[in-house]
Amino acid sequence: MGDVPTVNGVVRKLLSPWRTARTWYGVVHGVLDLFVGTVTFSLVVTLLALSASLLIVFPLALPFVWLLFGCADLAGRIERSRAAALLGVHLPAPHAPFTSRGWFGRLGQRATSGSRWREIAYCLLLLPTGAIKLVVLTAVWSGSFALLILPLYIGSLPGDSAEFGLFELSGPDGALAGSLTGAFGLLLVAPWATVALSTLGGLIVRALLGPSPEVALRAQVTELEASRTAAEASRTAAVDSAEAERRRIERDLHDGAQQRLVGLAMDLGIIREKFDQDPDRARQLVTNAHQEAKAALAELRDLVRGFHPAILEDRGLDAALSAVVARCPIPVQLDIAVEPRPPASVESAAYFVVAEALTNVTKHAQATAARVSIARHGTLLAIDISDNGRGGATLTGGTGLRGLDERVRGLDGWMRVLSPPGGPTSVLVELPCGS
Repeated sequence: MGDVPTVNGVVRKLLSPWRTARTWYGVVHGVLDLFVGTVTFSLVVTLLALSASLLIVFPLALPFVWLLFGCADLAGRIERSRAAALLGVHLPAPHAPFTSRGWFGRLGQRATSGSRWREIAYCLLLLPTGAIKLVVLTAVWSGSFALLILPLYIGSLPGDSAEFGLFELSGPDGALAGSLTGAFGLLLVAPWATVALSTLGGLIVRALLGPSPEVALRAQVTELEASRTAAEASRTAAVDSAEAERRRIERDLHDGAQQRLVGLAMDLGIIREKFDQDPDRARQLVTNAHQEAKAALAELRDLVRGFHPAILEDRGLDAALSAVVARCPIPVQLDIAVEPRPPASVESAAYFVVAEALTNVTKHAQATAARVSIARHGTLLAIDISDNGRGGATLTGGTGLRGLDERVRGLDGWMRVLSPPGGPTSVLVELPCGS
């Protein structure tokens, strides 16, 4: 069951046109219609008359036909901009792209386009509709104001009476009735009449200057296809990123912790054989096995940290990357301003991007210093990782940047690498992080 409207709510609704700037924009639009319509009507009627009269000498008519469609196109552009600014009606260009390259072919395409003829019709209709709008606006606003102040000047009129159309008001009682009517007109009739005229103007603009249903449908199909292509590319990038991450984990386990654990198992086997025969040798092997076990644990810890470190979830991106920077063998300047905190998926991606980029700097760039800057700008998280190394890095250079790019694109972000030979190198990343 709907809410019962209150008196206060009804009054606020009735007076709502006074509280919005769109009402006054509508007044401006309605007043300008007559003047703009005078210009467009004069131009279009003149060019139509010249074009029609010269059709018997077809070549002479062509320049005027071209001017006719050109003026209508310019007027359409101006009117769509005026409607967007004053009426809040935003329309895309209604015309289909040209398929002909030649001047004559394009003129023929214009002459057979329904949207071009609708623009011409709009230019012709703007003058009479503008005149009607101006008359109505003048009547409701000026007439209401004249009635409102009637008690101030009725005494100076002949016979102490005033005529307003079919009505005649005289004397103090008539002046009071006129003043009350004027107040009602100013408070309600004039603003709501303006809203109605603005709505009517918007409907005319949409009907004559907007795209045809076929063009609008074609634009929607194109937009949907572009969105689908972008979504497919994003899904492909996410799958590729996950596969690259799986291969990296497999490689790190095989080359690192697995080798150490194999060596540890062999050492333990030797210790078992030497334990009774050569206790000193067995003791030394136990020490080595202990070191190998700690090294394997450290590598596993680093590997797990690469997934999603606990410090990232507990204390955020600043603390997690501070730990990464502290372990980096070269000095790294870290600047982070990410309030409010981004979503966990964005934080994880940003952490991985910075950690992997700094690993690349350490391994490949021959740099002596690096800088990491992360800042949130509205719905975007901007990351800049730069170093003073030898440069020459590319997304296809096999240095791990391709995997970063796939991870970033998987989150609908983008990544650029600026790395001229000789350096410096900058990796620029933007990640969407919601509102």
